[in-house]
Amino acid sequence: MLAIYKREFKSYFYSMTGSIFIAFLTFMTGIYFMAYNLNSGYPYFSYSLEGVMFIFLVAVPILTMRSFSEERRSRTDQLLLTSPVSVGKMVMGKYFAMVTVFLIPCVLFCAYPLIISTQGTAYFKNDYTSILVFFLLGCVYISIGSFISAMTESQIIAAIGTFGVLMVIYLWDGLLSFLPSSAFGGMAGIWMMLTLCVLFVYNMTKNGLLSVGIEGIGTIVLIVIYVVDSSLYEGILSTIFEKFALVSTFTSVAENNLLDIGGIVMYLTLIGVFLFLTVQSIQKRRFS
Repeated sequence: MLAIYKREFKSYFYSMTGSIFIAFLTFMTGIYFMAYNLNSGYPYFSYSLEGVMFIFLVAVPILTMRSFSEERRSRTDQLLLTSPVSVGKMVMGKYFAMVTVFLIPCVLFCAYPLIISTQGTAYFKNDYTSILVFFLLGCVYISIGSFISAMTESQIIAAIGTFGVLMVIYLWDGLLSFLPSSAFGGMAGIWMMLTLCVLFVYNMTKNGLLSVGIEGIGTIVLIVIYVVDSSLYEGILSTIFEKFALVSTFTSVAENNLLDIGGIVMYLTLIGVFLFLTVQSIQKRRFS
């Protein structure tokens, strides 16, 4: 894994992708730092980080689009798949290389609260906690981009797909207001989620009997619950999906100085889930 990590980390700077990513993220953060903290006099650097959240929509796809898709397009993934290193270690090596590239600007951000302290009062606890949560959120986005990159051999499709998913996450709170709150709408939404899960299971296993069985049993259970007590479905979609408002964990630190431990656990869980899905996607292609 260490050899793959070193290879990938160096490749990001040989191709200038890493340098562009670091320069772009640092430059945009610097602009917000000057506007919010130096010119307007806000003492919290977390405000600047909150302002650049949308930069993830562009920066992360640039960083992750070639992680696995380029290997697949050039057929160099065959060398990795036949090497003595396991697929899991290969994925982790590539992922840690991308995380290290992202870590560099986050380390540079640690100097900004010190600059604020030279001009007045600085809130180090809030700012450095915000930087930590900002870093963890970026790690979640990188794991999502890695999974999408592993599903295609086109860097363009990987970049556009990652951008689309991150856009939905960025607009998540606003999209929740469009979810139906009625009991029937809640049941229909849960059924659609079940169907998507079944399609994913079928795509991974190609077991039609298992997929049909899960779909049939799940549908029957949903209908029985609706008949017995339909009120259980009222507002259930908003209740479920608001738990996945990733940006809110960072916002609670930046604006309210409250660290959401549950949100941090969710970040770490999502990282593990998407890395696992990345491994499974590569394993499926390996054995097929």
